[in-house]
Amino acid sequence: MLKKIKVAPLAEESFGVRSMCTYIETSDVKILLDAGASLAPNRFRYSPHPREYQAIAECRERISKAAEKADIITISHYHFDHHTPSYTDWFCNWSSAEVAKKIYEGKLVLVKSYRSMVNFSQRRRGWMFKKTGGSYAERLEIADSRTFEFGNTKLKFSDPVFHGSENSALGWVLLIAIECSDEKVLFASDVQGPMYTPTLDMILAEKPQLVIMGGPPTYLAGFRVKEEHVKQGMQNLESLVKKVPTTILEHHTLRDGEWRNLSQPIFDAASEIGHKVVTAAEFAGKENNLLEFRRRQLFENEPPSPEFKKWMKLPRQKRKLIRPPV
Repeated sequence: MLKKIKVAPLAEESFGVRSMCTYIETSDVKILLDAGASLAPNRFRYSPHPREYQAIAECRERISKAAEKADIITISHYHFDHHTPSYTDWFCNWSSAEVAKKIYEGKLVLVKSYRSMVNFSQRRRGWMFKKTGGSYAERLEIADSRTFEFGNTKLKFSDPVFHGSENSALGWVLLIAIECSDEKVLFASDVQGPMYTPTLDMILAEKPQLVIMGGPPTYLAGFRVKEEHVKQGMQNLESLVKKVPTTILEHHTLRDGEWRNLSQPIFDAASEIGHKVVTAAEFAGKENNLLEFRRRQLFENEPPSPEFKKWMKLPRQKRKLIRPPV
């Protein structure tokens, strides 16, 4: 295992929220990757359960504490589960101007460009971030295709890669490689497997010992994502785990109630050659706390309090402004 690079997952699907936020530390620098967390506003026609709000509150607390220590905050792209907006939204993002300020104030913030290789919604969100949360930074820098050195540690950002399949309407993200001496960790948010084989080639060319991978959205296959794209993502993921000693599998894949069965070929492929595939919770020595795909079951088996039910009846805009009673 890694000795020079400390890896600490903070907020992930296996912790009960939508996120891939990870804290990385070497002897030279402390880095907070993609400091955001969200809940799905609607799943199975249910809004988030109190257990999910408890999970996001706990994740936000971990993110806040890690931000206090961090020298650098990164943003791989501008979805709200990967950065924290400065507006008040307790309904989905557990965010506010104060929450964002605590994360980004006084830091070197290295971000995906919002001017090039970006879709419309992320261009707008990136511009807003620069004016709000990013304004608290000691320095805000575009990171696309750049490498930053801190002593013996290198922080390398890729050219923009597709958010999933080729020419995805969801835009582009940055891969982030953290290298210290002879060790390397690669953070691959929202590449979904990766679905796009040239992205797989880029990852493998880095020869990391550990990859933190956002898996394919199997729960959307044949609905919002083409079956063949999900299949390609799973095939590429199987190829990846054969080459990388340890893979943390997270994000979209873990939103599927059948994720473990669907991913079994990937676990088998890694196991056959002595490699490991784990969730972020398992990597951290914790039990998985998968909540989103259990939402209907949670409401049936753990009915919310009368106070929470009353809050749920408020218009969505009011729910954003008022913390849920959990």
